[in-house]
Amino acid sequence: MTKNFTRRLITSIFLLIILFIVIYSHQFIFGLSLLILGFIVCIEFNNISRKLVGDLYLSSAKFNIKFFILMWPPFIYMFFIFGFSTFEIYKLQGPTFLLFIISICFLSDIGGYVFGKIIGGKKLTKISPNKTISGSIGSFIFSIFSLIIFSNVDNLKLNFNFDNLFLCLFISLICQLGDLFISFLKRKAKIKDTGKILPGHGGILDRVDGIIFALPFSYILLRMI
Repeated sequence: MTKNFTRRLITSIFLLIILFIVIYSHQFIFGLSLLILGFIVCIEFNNISRKLVGDLYLSSAKFNIKFFILMWPPFIYMFFIFGFSTFEIYKLQGPTFLLFIISICFLSDIGGYVFGKIIGGKKLTKISPNKTISGSIGSFIFSIFSLIIFSNVDNLKLNFNFDNLFLCLFISLICQLGDLFISFLKRKAKIKDTGKILPGHGGILDRVDGIIFALPFSYILLRMI
C-alpha cells in the first residue's frame, strides 16, 4: 500500500501544481488545456472501445452502428458538455472556485483509497472489487476537507454552511459514480488501465474519471441554486 499510495500522492501533487498554473494562467491557455485534456481522454477511451468492439474495430468492412455508438459519445461529451460546463464555471465563478470543485474530486479519491486500504471491509459493488463501503465513506469525509480549506480563502467568500456542505457531498457522490462507470467499462473490456501516462494511476482517464462527470453536474447544480 505504502509504495502505491506514495506514487499516487506524488502524482496528485504534480497534477495539482500543473492545474494551478493552468487555471490561473491566461483564458486562452486554460481553454487550450481543456481541448488537450479532451483529446487525451478520447484517445484513452478509444482503448476501451477497441476491446469492447473487438475485431469490428480492426476492419472497416465490419464497421457498424455498435462502433459508432461507442466512439462518438466521448467526443461529444468531452468537447461540448464537459468543455462547456467547465469553461462556464471558470468564467462565472472564477478560477479559485473551479479549483475548489476539482480539489473535492482529488480529496474524495484520496479519501476513498486511504479508508479502503486501511479499514477495508465489505465490498461496495461487484463492478469494482477494490471499492469498499468504508472507502466510499472516506471519500465523503475527505471531500469536506476541501470546504474547510477553501472557506478560509478571503476572495472566494465560501462559507461553511449546509448548502456548500451538500455541494461537497454531492460532488463526491458524482465522482464515485463516475469512477464506477469507467470501472464498469474497463471490466467489460477486460483491461486494467486506460493508459500508462501517470505512475500509480494507469492513465489520464483513470485520474479524471470523477472530474469529467463532477464538473457538468456541478454546473447544473449551480444554475439551479
